[in-house]
Amino acid sequence: MIFHIITLFPDAFRSYLNESILKRAIDDKKIAVKFYNPRDFTKDKNKRIDRAPYGGGPGMVIQAEPVIRAIASIQAKKSKIIWLTPNGKQFTNQTARKFANKKQDLIIICGRYEGIDARVKSAFGGKVEEISVGPFVLTGGELPAMVIIDAIARQIPGVLGDENSLEENRIASPDVYTRPEVFKYKGKNYRVPKILLSGHHQKIEKWRISKI
Repeated sequence: MIFHIITLFPDAFRSYLNESILKRAIDDKKIAVKFYNPRDFTKDKNKRIDRAPYGGGPGMVIQAEPVIRAIASIQAKKSKIIWLTPNGKQFTNQTARKFANKKQDLIIICGRYEGIDARVKSAFGGKVEEISVGPFVLTGGELPAMVIIDAIARQIPGVLGDENSLEENRIASPDVYTRPEVFKYKGKNYRVPKILLSGHHQKIEKWRISKI
């Protein structure tokens, strides 16, 4: 599965993608992440891609044409365009699973400043899906894009190594414990719940359900 990221700041992704599970998924060719900077698609000699908004207001707006050219340069037979916006449909595990199961390329547009000229959406019609990662506003779309890549990648077979690692597919308590069984901090003993040491799987599952 290929994630095509339209962003002014591709380096913002480097450290996260070069660590742990996502790095392994990229190395194993389970996923690929490609970047497209709108500045590389502008005809402006100074690589400027932002202008003042029509109708007035603070800040600057990213021009439509460089973003449209960036999207048009992506050679993918099947692709979905994700337009990141606080006003979009809430992104969930179900959304992530849907995209993973379709095995289609995803084009994720990361906004900045006051946003991107809305005519980009008009240019690509029904291929654009507006998505939000939460009811809040961030300075750019790079963090939401990383959230989406991570959530979808986990749903792709082989990325986690063991399909049982998907918490949403099993009973997973928000509280987990490991060795040692007891440790002391400031004179107080902290113990693992006895039920987890019992070996009684039905009771353990019941305990986990009670913690959800």
